[in-house]
Amino acid sequence: MSNPLTPTPGDQPVLVVGGISDSHTWNLVYLQLLVEEHGHRVVNLGPCVPEDLLIGEALVHDPALIVISSVNGHGYHDGMRTVTRLREHPGLGDVPVVIGGKLGIAGPCGDEEEAALRAAGYDEVFEESADGIAAFRRMLDALPQRALV
Repeated sequence: MSNPLTPTPGDQPVLVVGGISDSHTWNLVYLQLLVEEHGHRVVNLGPCVPEDLLIGEALVHDPALIVISSVNGHGYHDGMRTVTRLREHPGLGDVPVVIGGKLGIAGPCGDEEEAALRAAGYDEVFEESADGIAAFRRMLDALPQRALV
């Protein structure tokens, strides 16, 4: 019997993680259920994940996608640091990474902040809104799927 957390070729999980300073978990549970609903296996690392742990787990699991979530409003600042560290690692340069949720303490990020997040290495930026969730769902549908057993 194989370990369900050990991916086989073509069976890459989606890695879900909270921001470094974000101790909330409900958003990560919601994300896990949403991603699983779209036919993907999830490795949920939980809240307040140190960047070194995220990098190590990403190398172990070879994810199809890394999702970073924030509800405390520090997503922009935490996210810039995190994606910079991820992109510096040679084994993670091509792994798609997205960020979403409440990214600014004063409200949604503006176009300049979103552009800066993309320039730093995020493939997509999803603001906390119905449109952001719909766009995230469309992105999940575009990923190669695995039937959940």
